[in-house]
Amino acid sequence: MWLKPEEILLKNAFKLWVTEKDNKYFVLQRRRGYGDGGGGLTGLLVGTLDTVLDSTSKVAPYRILHHTPDSQVYWSIACGVTKEEIVQHWDWLQQNIMRTLAVFDSSEDITSFVQGKIRGLIAEEGKASLVMEDDPEKFREAHLRFEKWFELPPEEKLVTYYSCSYWKGKVPCQGWLYLSTNFLCFYSYLLGSEVKLVISWDEIWRLEKTSNVLLTESIHVLAHGEDHYFSMLMHLSETFVIMEQLADYSIKRLFDKEAFQREPALSDPLQITKRGLEAHARSEQFRTFFRLPREENLLEVYESFLWVPFSHFNTLGKICLSENYLCFASQDGSQCHIIVPMREVVNVENPDSSSRALTVCVRGKTALRFSEVRDYQRLASTIRSRCGISASPQHSASSEVIRGECQSLINHFEDNPEDVTLMVGQKGSSKAVSTEALMTVFHPQDVENLDPKMLKEKMKEQSWNIHFSEYGRGTSMFFTRKTRDLIVRGVPEALRGELWMLFSGAVNDMANHPGYYTELVEQSLGTSTLATDEIERDLHRSLPEHPAFQSDTGISALRRVLTAYAYRNPKIGYCQAMNILTSVLLLYAKEEEAFWLLVAVCERMLPDYFNRRIIGALVDQAVFEDLIRENLPQLVDHMTDLSFFSSVSLSWFLTLFISVLPIESAVNVVDCFFYDGIKAILQLGLAVLEYNMEALITCHDDAEAVTILSRFFDSVTNKDSPLPPTVQQAPVGNSDKASHFNVDISELIRGAYEKYGHIRSEEVEKSRKRNKLHVIQTLEDTTKQNVIRVVSQEVRFSSSQLDELYNLFKRQHFLSCYWTMQSPALLHHDPSLAYLEQYQLGFQQFSVLFSLLEPWAFCSTKNPLCFWVFRLIDENQDGLVNFKEYCCALDILYSGSFTNKLKFLFKLHLPPGFDLPEDGVIRKSPERGRGKVDLQAYLKQWQNEILKKEETIKDLPRINQTQFIQFSKTLYSIFHGDPKEESLYQAVAHVTSLLLRMEEVGRRLQEPSSPPESTKPANTAAAEESSSTEEASTSPEGSDTSSSHTSQDVGADLSETEWSFSFEQVLASLLNEPVIVAFFERPVDIQTKLGQAKAAQLKLKTNK
Repeated sequence: MWLKPEEILLKNAFKLWVTEKDNKYFVLQRRRGYGDGGGGLTGLLVGTLDTVLDSTSKVAPYRILHHTPDSQVYWSIACGVTKEEIVQHWDWLQQNIMRTLAVFDSSEDITSFVQGKIRGLIAEEGKASLVMEDDPEKFREAHLRFEKWFELPPEEKLVTYYSCSYWKGKVPCQGWLYLSTNFLCFYSYLLGSEVKLVISWDEIWRLEKTSNVLLTESIHVLAHGEDHYFSMLMHLSETFVIMEQLADYSIKRLFDKEAFQREPALSDPLQITKRGLEAHARSEQFRTFFRLPREENLLEVYESFLWVPFSHFNTLGKICLSENYLCFASQDGSQCHIIVPMREVVNVENPDSSSRALTVCVRGKTALRFSEVRDYQRLASTIRSRCGISASPQHSASSEVIRGECQSLINHFEDNPEDVTLMVGQKGSSKAVSTEALMTVFHPQDVENLDPKMLKEKMKEQSWNIHFSEYGRGTSMFFTRKTRDLIVRGVPEALRGELWMLFSGAVNDMANHPGYYTELVEQSLGTSTLATDEIERDLHRSLPEHPAFQSDTGISALRRVLTAYAYRNPKIGYCQAMNILTSVLLLYAKEEEAFWLLVAVCERMLPDYFNRRIIGALVDQAVFEDLIRENLPQLVDHMTDLSFFSSVSLSWFLTLFISVLPIESAVNVVDCFFYDGIKAILQLGLAVLEYNMEALITCHDDAEAVTILSRFFDSVTNKDSPLPPTVQQAPVGNSDKASHFNVDISELIRGAYEKYGHIRSEEVEKSRKRNKLHVIQTLEDTTKQNVIRVVSQEVRFSSSQLDELYNLFKRQHFLSCYWTMQSPALLHHDPSLAYLEQYQLGFQQFSVLFSLLEPWAFCSTKNPLCFWVFRLIDENQDGLVNFKEYCCALDILYSGSFTNKLKFLFKLHLPPGFDLPEDGVIRKSPERGRGKVDLQAYLKQWQNEILKKEETIKDLPRINQTQFIQFSKTLYSIFHGDPKEESLYQAVAHVTSLLLRMEEVGRRLQEPSSPPESTKPANTAAAEESSSTEEASTSPEGSDTSSSHTSQDVGADLSETEWSFSFEQVLASLLNEPVIVAFFERPVDIQTKLGQAKAAQLKLKTNK
C-alpha cells in the first residue's frame, strides 16, 4: 500500500533492512528475518523482536523509499506484506514516474513532485473505497474545494474527481482533475505556483488516449488550439470513459440536437452521476452490439456456459439482460451470440441445482441451457418476472404441458447430442400490410427454370435451410462465424427481406409496435410540408431503370414509406439518399418491413446520417481516413491530402454503395451491412482503394482518380444474380476497355473480409466517438467564419475582435442551456438554419451579455434600458437577436459618429422599444421549421432588404414629453461615474431648459394674440420646471429626483398642451455643449472590455 511520505534516517536502519532493488530515485528493501534465507542471526533477532513486540502491523516486511542523489534524507512511500504486492508498486513507479523525473532540474522539485503524487494515489485509493461504501463525506469536501477554486455557478454538478498530473510544457504539475457536467477543471498548487484550468466540454476538439516517450499512457485534450495532457491516473480507462461520456453528452445536448431521441437517462444535467454515466456507456455498447432499440438498457450481466447443440459443447460467455431481451455473447473466440426477446420465452426451468443451471424454453421448440451461473436462481426469477411467468408450483394444465415439453427437449439433447433437428425454429407470421415485396411482384421466380444461375440460387437457399436446421430460424437464431460466411457468399433473393429484418433488429421493432405503420400512413396522408415536397420531387429519381419504380405500385409504396417516416421523425424529415435506400428495401421487403428497416438504418445503424449536416457520414469518413492511414500507407505516401477520399466516398456511405454499383451487386453489400454494420462498408471501401492502388498512385489529379474509380464500379458484376437483364443495371461507361476486366462482387467482398476482417466493430465505435468531436467543431468553426465574413462588411470591428465577440455571444447562448433542458435557447438553436440564425439570444441572455460589453455601463440587467435596446435591434420582432444585429448595435456605440450614437439613444425612446408589454413578456414569432415554408415571403423579405435605403435624421418621428424626460434620464445614467460628471449634468440640464423654452416660444408664435387663460400657467409651469431641473441637476445626487419630479409635474400641468421635439432640435442643442460632444467622441478600448467580459461572463450567469 502507498504511505504518506515520512522522512527517515537510514544510518540506524541498515542492519534491519536488506536492499533488494534500487535505482537513482527509489530503493526497495526487505526486512531481515523475512523472505529467502531468513538473514542469519540478525534476521532471527529482528523477527523475534517483531513477534514479541507484535509490531507486524506497524512494520511491514517490504518497503519502498524515495531519495535523491545529492541528499541523505530518505522518504518512505510504500510498504507491502508480500513481495508480489511491493513489486507491483515498484513496477508502477518504474513505468510512470522514472521518465517524468528526468525533466526536473533540482532535487527539491523531484521530491516535491513524488510526495504530491503519492498523496494523490493515497487519496485516490481512499476515494475508491469511499465510493464502494457510499459515504459522501469525502465527495462533499471535494465539491467544496471545486466551488472554492473555480468559482462556477452553484448549479454546476461535480460528477467525479481524480488525482493526476497535468503537463504544462515539459513539466508535470501534480494536482486534481475535476469532471463536472459542463466543465473539465484542473487545479494544482505546488511551491507557491498555482495552476488552474477550466475547459467547457463544448469547446473540446479532440479527446483521446495517447502515449509517447515521456508518457507511457495519458489523456490528450485539444481545446482552443492548445494541447492538454493528463497522465499518471490510477484508473485511466475509467477516467477516459467518463470524460468521453460527458463530452458526447454536451455535443448531443448543445450542437447535435437533430438526433431523433434524447437520452432519457441523461435528461436532467443536474442529476448526472458517475455511476449513471458508466451505466449509460455500458448500455450504449450493449445496444450497439446486439442491435437493440434505444429504449433498452443493460440491467444485469451473468457469466455462464451455454450449451451449443450444433457444436456439442458448452461455450463460455456472458448473459446480458435488458428490459425486454435476453442476450448471450461468447467470450471464447467462437463469435457466437443469440438474442431472445422476452416475448418469445414461454418458461424457465431449474433442472440441476448442482451445476447451477437453468433452461429457458422459447417458442418454436427451442431450449437454451445455461450452466455454471453464479446466481442462477436470481436470473431465473428475473426472467420469469419480465416474461410474466409464474414461479409457483401450482401451474395450470397448459403450464404443465410446456414444462413437460421443455424437460423432454433437455433430456433429448443430453441423450442424443448428435440430433439437432429439434433446433429448427418456426418462422413467425408478421403482421405486414397487404402489399408484397416488389421483387416478388415484378420478378416472380420461375420454379421450372433450371438455368445455371437459378440452380445456384437454389443451392444457396438449401445452404441457408441447412443453417436454419442447425442454428435455428427467426429471432432465436444463433449468430456464428458460419452465418457470416453465408452472408459473404450472398443471400438468396427469397430470403433477403427476412434476413435483413433479423440482422438489423427491425423484426423486434415491428413486433413491439403492431399497427403503428398503418396509423402513421393514415395520419400523414395528405400532409403538406417541405419534406413532402422534396419527396414528391425525388420519387421518380429512385431506381428509375427498375420496372417496379416505373409503375404506380412502386412509386405509391415509396411515397407512403418516406412520408410516414418524415411524419414520425420531423427532426430528420426527408434527406436525399433516403429515397435510393428505401427503393432497394422495398424490392425485397414488404412495405411495413421496409419502413422498420428504414427506422433501423436512420436511427441506429447510421446515426445522424440523414439530417441537414450529415454529421454521421462526415464522422464515418473521418474514420475511413484513419483506416486508410493504418492499412494503405503506400497510398497515403502518394496522396498526402486524404480529403479527396472523403469527397469521393460520401455517396458510398450515404447510399451503401447503391448509387455507384449496379443494383444486382449493391444488394450483396447491403446484406453485409445489415449483418456487420458500418464495418462492412469501411472494409469494402478499403478493398476498392487497394484494388485500384496502382492506378491511383499514377494519376495526376483528382479528376483522373474519380474516372478510375467510376470505371472500376462499372466493371463490378454479380455473375450469380438470377435477375433478368431488364432489371439489372447496365454500366454507365460502355467502353471496350472496361469490358475486358470484370470484378465479381462476391470475390470483392470476400477479399475485403479476408484482408480487413481484423477491424473490430468496437474499435470503429471508439473511432466514431473520437472523430465526432472534431467533425462537430469543424462545422461550428465553418459557421463562425461565414458569420464573421458577413458581419465584417457591416461593422468596423477587426476580424480578431469579431472572433472574440462571436465566442462570447455563443457562450452566452450555452450558459442558458448548461443547467436545464427546458431553456428557450435550446429551442432557438437550429443548425439547419442559415449561418446567422443558428445562434440567437433571448432577452434574458442578451441583457447579461450587453451589460458586460456596452461602453458606458448604463444598462444593468434589470434596467428597462436594456429591454429597449433589445427591442430596438430586434429588427424582425421575433423576440430573438442574432449576432449581426448585436454587433451592429455595439459598432454604433463604440465606433459610430456623435450623430449616430445620439440617434441610437434617441430611437431607444421611440416605439416599439419604449413600449413595454403589460405582462412583460416579449412575443416571439411562431416556431420555425414547422409546416410548409412560404418561399414567396422569403423572396419578398430578401427584396425589401436589398431595396432598403439608409435612414436619415429627417425620417425619425418626434419625441413626446414623456419620452424626452426618459431620454434625459438616460443621459444622466450614461454620465454617472465619469470624471466630468458634474459638467455633463449641467450641460444636460442646460439643453433641457433650452429645448423647453424653444418649444414655448414656438407655441406662442403659433397661438392667437389673446391666448386662453388655461394655457399661460401651463407654459409658465414648463419654464419653471426647466429652471428647477437646471438647479437640481448640478449635483449628481439630485438628478434622479429632479427628473422624476419633472415627469410628474409636466404630466399634471401640461395635460391639455402636448409638446414634442424633433431629433434635429435635440442634436443641434447637444452639439452646442462641447463637454457632451467630447464624451461621446472619446474612444473606448474594446479589447479591454472583451477581456473583462470573458473573465466575468461565467460569474454573471443568466438567472432563470
